[in-house]
Amino acid sequence: MPHEVRGVIAAAKGDKVKVGSVLVPDPGPSEALVRVQACGVCHTDLHYREGAINDEFPFLLGHEASGIVEQVGDGVSNVEPGDFVIIAWRAPCGTCRSCVRGRPWYCFASKNAQQPMTLADGTALSPALGIGALAELTLVDSIQAVKVNRDAGPEIAGLVGCGIMAGLGAAINTGGVSRGDSVAVFGCGGVGDAAIAGSHLAGAHTIIAVDIDDRKLEWAKDFGATHVINSSETDPIKAIRDLTGGNGVNVAIEAVGNPVTYEQAFYSRDHAGTVVLVGVPSPDMKIELPLLEIFGRGGALKSSWYGDCLPSRDFSLYIDLYLQGRLPLDKFVSETIALDDVEEAFAKMERGEVLRSVVTF
Repeated sequence: MPHEVRGVIAAAKGDKVKVGSVLVPDPGPSEALVRVQACGVCHTDLHYREGAINDEFPFLLGHEASGIVEQVGDGVSNVEPGDFVIIAWRAPCGTCRSCVRGRPWYCFASKNAQQPMTLADGTALSPALGIGALAELTLVDSIQAVKVNRDAGPEIAGLVGCGIMAGLGAAINTGGVSRGDSVAVFGCGGVGDAAIAGSHLAGAHTIIAVDIDDRKLEWAKDFGATHVINSSETDPIKAIRDLTGGNGVNVAIEAVGNPVTYEQAFYSRDHAGTVVLVGVPSPDMKIELPLLEIFGRGGALKSSWYGDCLPSRDFSLYIDLYLQGRLPLDKFVSETIALDDVEEAFAKMERGEVLRSVVTF
């Protein structure tokens, strides 16, 4: 029998979100019903509201979440009722050509629940990133539910499910930051600061934060930035080279998704250095670079999908590092809010007032 709960719905492109009734079915085979305890308000949810992801309205927003498994369907063995879990939006299938090649973080058939969640009138909802967790209950494929240590607390653990993992993974998994490296991170929002924290965790010697907002640059210092540059006042390419003996950084991470900052990242790296794009650009954006510069500088230009993470491996690892006092995940939580406050949280996000607003239930 379906469960009637409250959830945040984006009904049409550009409309303000509303909290309404959502019907969530009992789990079928391979599915898990999760009672959401906390869900971050991520910029991707705003993209859904604005129609920048696709036009499959109405959307049930929310994807950066943790909670307790309430029920499981037939054939589920990885979790059981009562488990505390982080919900992943990439759940490797184990059988596609990428999984078979030993690269499950690129899975081409990521799993989601098969049954739809609906409005009261039966209209199927499109769950954001296959999750839809800005709701009291959500239905996911059981592989999306990753059991972790509940001591972390739901508002902290949930953020590992998206933004924090994207940034940590961009530095550690995609960029391969290691001991003694120099790193520049362009964009000091949640993902950028997570890339800074990941670089610090990996042992980078020099970590340069670049943004146009002095408030965000101050936040970046809390996560391990050794230097900060306001690129609205200073040429970041020259400043980065001055800080690295004229050479540029080993790894430049672009966490904005903008052609201007990407080009700055490209020219800020050392020869044979790596550029990592983790910021999400809009479909109309283009970039033009001299092909000779790409050839002559060597190195690598990479994109980072979800931090190239493997949730079943990485989520519990970073939660444990937080509990050991080695990763300051709690500093990402700017405020905790109610479900009815999501629209205002979007406004605060756009004004740059928060790293993360987190809905708690």
